[in-house]
Amino acid sequence: MNISIETKEKDQLITVNISGEIDAYTAPKLRESLFQLAEKKESIIIINLSGVTYMDSTGLGVFVGVFKNIRSNNGQLKLLGLSSRLMRLFEITGLSTIMDISGQIEGEVS
Repeated sequence: MNISIETKEKDQLITVNISGEIDAYTAPKLRESLFQLAEKKESIIIINLSGVTYMDSTGLGVFVGVFKNIRSNNGQLKLLGLSSRLMRLFEITGLSTIMDISGQIEGEVS
């Protein structure tokens, strides 16, 4: 069970590409990476989940915590590239109604 987290920053715009599995084993590494980014004031964090092959409730908990932290710092969180399976997880839990899971922003970090 592996996870890869690639981060690019340009001013307040931060893109994060995640690939692999998000579960109880990999969630602590993901939480540590994302919470550091979420501390930045007024940042826009775009997370690409197109490379995620599996996510359990532990992963959902990470995203809820990150979402709350970003909001408390007047930032924005956008989740992109969700597979139908991941989308279903967010819909079942009601998170799809409070999180931006399809938004796009111009000026993607390269």
